[in-house]
Amino acid sequence: MTTHRIKWTTLCAGAALFLTACSTDTTGATETPDDKWEEIQDSGVLKAATSGTYFPNSYHDADTNELTGFEVEILREIGDRLELEVEFTEMNVDGMLTSLNSEQIDIAALSISHAGENADKYNYSIPYKHSFMSMIVREDDNSGIETMDDLNNKRAAGASTTSYMKIAEQFGAELVIYDNVTNDQYLWDVANERTDLIINDYYGQTMALKGLPEIPVKINEGLFFNPSYTNFSMKLGNDTLTEHIDSTLEEMHEDGTLSELSKSFYYGEDVSVEQDLDIPTFEIEG
Repeated sequence: MTTHRIKWTTLCAGAALFLTACSTDTTGATETPDDKWEEIQDSGVLKAATSGTYFPNSYHDADTNELTGFEVEILREIGDRLELEVEFTEMNVDGMLTSLNSEQIDIAALSISHAGENADKYNYSIPYKHSFMSMIVREDDNSGIETMDDLNNKRAAGASTTSYMKIAEQFGAELVIYDNVTNDQYLWDVANERTDLIINDYYGQTMALKGLPEIPVKINEGLFFNPSYTNFSMKLGNDTLTEHIDSTLEEMHEDGTLSELSKSFYYGEDVSVEQDLDIPTFEIEG
């Protein structure tokens, strides 16, 4: 497979399944990190943003309508260990970025690469999930896609400014932009030929398909690429908060909590462990 160079510096792997994005609209921090951490401790509340539409990372239980999911329960566990109540707000990617910068939230389930143009604009936790990119296509004909070069003139579904859409665009796909919509709309649009493909996180796509088996789409098993990771994002300069989040995640790695949560939400798969994958990486730059 030919390796193409793509001009985009941020690799995202979290938040909503088809909406994880890397925005360039950012601002710097104005508050000292200790002030923010003391403010959180004084209030006893950690304000967190999540999509609420991405199974199994962040979604509402069909029976109870309670917000749950892999990343949601990680944040709740972090809150318990830090003796904080976690207050969730559901929003899309752009809302998360704006809310981080305005300090309406303290932490977002939004992964931005530690290397790239946004690397100096936000604080990031250590990863809690490792994966790679894959592509959903129609079940009966692969949407006519056998190689990455077949993306030319195909219609790729996703959110604007994501690394997934940048890859699709580089290979010549027409971009069909969505906001914070649920998985079934994305999948039915591919099945009904409104769009042709969806590039995103492999495990997220696998879970979406298991949850909606009646939709005639599948993962193109011949096209896996770009190993990726998912972390939490915080406002630039909130270093003490970041240190507490990191140390708690490290504890959860060491005592097996992250592995247990992963297996419970990912049908036995441990996505908390980094994998040694022999798949191509398409460089994403500026």
